[in-house]
Amino acid sequence: MDNDVSAGSGTTTVVGRLALGITLLAFGLGHTDVINGVSAADAVSLAHYVGGVALFVAGLFAFRDGDSVNGTAFSVLGALWFTWAVTAGDSMSANAAGLFLALFALVTLSLTLAGGDQLTQGTYGLFFVSLVLLAIGQFATSDSLAKVGGWFAVAAGAVAWYAATAALAHWRTVLPRRAAGRGVTATG
Repeated sequence: MDNDVSAGSGTTTVVGRLALGITLLAFGLGHTDVINGVSAADAVSLAHYVGGVALFVAGLFAFRDGDSVNGTAFSVLGALWFTWAVTAGDSMSANAAGLFLALFALVTLSLTLAGGDQLTQGTYGLFFVSLVLLAIGQFATSDSLAKVGGWFAVAAGAVAWYAATAALAHWRTVLPRRAAGRGVTATG
């Protein structure tokens, strides 16, 4: 049985996925208000060092290893997380914050459309939806949209965390496919 563990199971990819997953979980939970007294601003330190610095360094190592896809994703997302963390304390208008989130969403859309395995595309796709909802929430000053966007970020973080853990533990990373029709058998 092929578990498709080899794709993206390198140490650099695992570290990058863990850094992204933890950052997304903290960022998303901060927007959901599910934990009393915890806001997105509380994720700034984690986003700065884990999402920013560690993810950027993982991207550089991926480039060194010849992995341009993860190198691009991790370094760009690391730079964006670092920028978000550095500017989070500044007084910025809701429209400026919405614009930053919308631009961040364009990057994740590019990463989603770039392909890759199902878990990677799922992570970036969920993160894209999260950022779009958060951007619209900023422009419209809607706490409800921010909460929904936060939950999409939590889901993206959980998928990224699972992808990293699956690579380490050699768990299944692809969904099984059914045969095309009645009486048809899959060969492989």
